[in-house]
Amino acid sequence: MHAPHPDSQHFKLPPDVQEFCDMAKRVVRDELLPLEQQFMSSPNQAYGQPEIMMIRRVFPGAVAERLEKISRDTGLWYMMVPEEYGGPGLSMLAQVAVMEQLMYSAVPLPMASVGNILYECKGDQIERFLKPVIAGAKTTAFGQTEPNAGSDPGGMMQTRAVRRNAKWVINGTKMWMSNADDCDFVMLQAVTDPEKRQRGGITMFLVDRKNPGMKVRAGIPTWLGTTPKQHIVDFEDCEVPDEDVLGEVGKGFTLGQQWLTIHDRLLRGPYALGKMQRALDMSVDWAKQRVTFGKPLSERQAIQWHLVDMYVDIQALRSMTYEMAARADSGEDVRTEAALIKLCAGEWGARCLDHAIQVHGAMGETLELPLSMFYRYLRHAQIGGGTNEIQKMLIARKLLK
Repeated sequence: MHAPHPDSQHFKLPPDVQEFCDMAKRVVRDELLPLEQQFMSSPNQAYGQPEIMMIRRVFPGAVAERLEKISRDTGLWYMMVPEEYGGPGLSMLAQVAVMEQLMYSAVPLPMASVGNILYECKGDQIERFLKPVIAGAKTTAFGQTEPNAGSDPGGMMQTRAVRRNAKWVINGTKMWMSNADDCDFVMLQAVTDPEKRQRGGITMFLVDRKNPGMKVRAGIPTWLGTTPKQHIVDFEDCEVPDEDVLGEVGKGFTLGQQWLTIHDRLLRGPYALGKMQRALDMSVDWAKQRVTFGKPLSERQAIQWHLVDMYVDIQALRSMTYEMAARADSGEDVRTEAALIKLCAGEWGARCLDHAIQVHGAMGETLELPLSMFYRYLRHAQIGGGTNEIQKMLIARKLLK
């Protein structure tokens, strides 16, 4: 499936999907862009927070309530929720296309932030965990990475869960856990069979944030935001009942890979594309209005080449992302393709923002524009969720069979 820009004459999204995209575009232009200055200057905005929490902290009161209402009324709140839980049941291609529009602004639109693996909830887990997250009443965090188990969690994971007195007792430490201090519960991976490990020996647990055995350390300062939202979390004799195992015992590593494939890899495509398109639009406008030595920058070949390089990266990434999303919709295993999307989104995204900052000169470095924020986020995409080197290893495995 060849998929250039949705406005192309050679490829068009289905009318209902295009309508959803157009609505998202209007919400971004009319509601989110006017709030950018206030958002970017707020000490309460931080990378890693769910959209709903960030909006409530940065825009307390009427503004936050209005954005939530707009999101719910338009259906954008539920865009990633399947029909059986009240969502529109959008295809992955549709989700990717709509998300690209929403990522155009630095201000996030509050919406149901549901990890795809949370739909594995069974029985009363649905009422206690899944439905509150869909409603925005609860938020969650994902616990896989450890101090010595980043790129190889399956082989190096040390957090253990042992059956004792009809409960699971968890001991270990996780690192770089986003939103660990504010979440209501954690989707936590722990080794339950050291011999099998990632081949049937890692289990996923739903751990209540108030569990006395879970202790969150102070946030780790990074360049991604004014408020540290990455944490080291210790689990000390943390007791979890059988009914809070997510999925099956021993199948937790597979669930973790499902999380990473969609949330941290395939969806990096639209996450980057929205920011890249915004950077290109800003750069084109700036090049036309900025005059140096009697001519607008747009007449300088050096500037034109920056713009063209940005455009090429956007078109290529969009085509790849839409195709891979469509292949996921067809039921294809897209783990390797998602790794390709993440690799290109991080590298090309940061490169695109680098061009934009250069075109803007000193203005590109100001905190009044979203360019430096976008750059930091996209440069981080080359590390978070699996480094570029790991993505290349995954792709090489497929090439070499």
